[in-house]
This record gives sequence, C-alpha cells and structure tokens, in this order.
Amino acid sequence: MPSVLSDPTQPRAAGNRPEQGDTAVREIESVNATEQLRRAFGCFPSGVTALCARRGGHPLGLAASSFTSVSMDPPLVSVCVQHTSTTWPKLRALPRLGVSVLAEGQDEICGRLASRSGDRFAGVDWCASASGGVFVEGATLWLDCTVREEVTCGDHNIVLLQVHGLSAAPDTAPLVFHGSKYRRLASL
Repeated sequence: MPSVLSDPTQPRAAGNRPEQGDTAVREIESVNATEQLRRAFGCFPSGVTALCARRGGHPLGLAASSFTSVSMDPPLVSVCVQHTSTTWPKLRALPRLGVSVLAEGQDEICGRLASRSGDRFAGVDWCASASGGVFVEGATLWLDCTVREEVTCGDHNIVLLQVHGLSAAPDTAPLVFHGSKYRRLASL
C-alpha cells in the first residue's frame, strides 16, 4: 500500500519516503498556507546576512536569510527583502551597501537587526567603508555592493547586488538558520 501523509500540515519524519508512484505531496491549504510554507521553506538551511550602510553618519541595517551568489562575471549576489520592511527603502537609496555573512555565535546580532524597534546596532561592533557600506565585525564575509536591479515578486523584492569589494574569512563558521532556529555546522 502506498505511503501517504495523513495530515499535510504536519512534518514528515526523516526517511519516511512514499512508495513509487505516490509523491505524498498535497495541495497547499489556503487557510494554513503561510504556516505550511514557513515550515516547508525552513527545511532548507541558509546563512544569515546583515545588509547595512551609513546614513547621516549612523549605521542602518536589516537581517536577511534569503541570500545567494548569482554570477562570477560580473560578480553578483541576490537578497530578498520583505515589502513590509521600513528599512529597505532607506537602504536602497544609498550609494553602497555592506553585506555581512554573519558568523556562528552572532545570533543576537541577527535578532537585533531583525527587530522592528530599538537601536539595532546597540552592542554591535561594526566598521564602515569609505564608500558608506557598513560591516559587522567578526562576520565570515564582507561584500561591498551597489544595487544593480530590483524585481518585485509576491511579498518580497528580489534585489540583485553588484559586488565591488570583499573580505573573506573562510575558516570562520557561518551562522546557519534552519527550521526557524539558529544552528551550527558540524564537520563530517
């Protein structure tokens, strides 16, 4: 008998594979769509980035986990930003943006940058490039970028960033977000 999910809103146990011919994939329920999608998308681990710049001499920034490399020539990366962000409209207008790939142990910094209130940079060590990009100290990667293109998709904007400079610390473990929790990488 084929294996099926009795309740598509509940997670499938690892290793619980459907039999051949039955995908066990169910339609998204409109009532629970947001929660279903959040749980499903949370199955994919991601790094966490800080997208920051200097505005009026002060740091301004946000946290984003939808980040990926796009192209080597020209050097491009992308980040997705929610339409509800009040910070993104201010950042997009600035000449340079700093992207910091946060390191293991920087989950509190991520929480501050994701906050909708308070001083997001309280207790955060940061530095700025001459061009205005702001970088979180201790991050595993810094990218100095400009906005190349922005595409509106659903409830987010996909922002294509051109990389002009970088500083990498490949031996520094990244902060990982998976299943709505911060995680650590483990060596095999």
